[in-house]
Amino acid sequence: MAEKKLRLLVIVGSVRGGRLAPTVGNWFAAETKEFGEFEVDLLDLADVDLPLSMPAFGEELPPEVKAVQEPLTERVARADAYVVVTPEYNHSYPAALKNVIDWHLTEWAAKPVGFVSYGGVSGGLRATEHLRGVFAELHTVTVRETVSFTNAWEHWDEEGNGPKEPEICRDAAKRLLVQLHWWARVLADAKEKMPYPA
Repeated sequence: MAEKKLRLLVIVGSVRGGRLAPTVGNWFAAETKEFGEFEVDLLDLADVDLPLSMPAFGEELPPEVKAVQEPLTERVARADAYVVVTPEYNHSYPAALKNVIDWHLTEWAAKPVGFVSYGGVSGGLRATEHLRGVFAELHTVTVRETVSFTNAWEHWDEEGNGPKEPEICRDAAKRLLVQLHWWARVLADAKEKMPYPA
């Protein structure tokens, strides 16, 4: 009997005008489809209008917030693994990304997270390292391999085609996906046998 294909939520974490995030996110989603081991769900946070102000525990959400939050939470909960596509802003990650992370809690638990980052000379790796601590608190496993684009705008042409060194970037994406798939499968199987004690 064939195993169920695991679901990967690719989160495009920037909402800034003129952003490169959708280009990078679409490229990684295409690489994931080529990899073939995940069903891909691409989530662009520019399409998610969650407020910064959160309700108190147990407080009912306003209908307009609930209409955004409920389908988003369903997508986060259904995923078996995550990849966060993030730029680096001021040596860290975007506020919109942290906001969406903080609107959820148990949905992340006992699942793996990978990172695709971009920026200047650091390639967004400082944002990635900050996110590792955040996701550890949420009981996830972050994978060692990353994809990182230094001086990111130089990798893509004006139409968003690229990256300019496709084989190197494809190899990095595959290494990340192999580790992510291993953890996703192991954790999914383990949770079927024993609930995670979050």
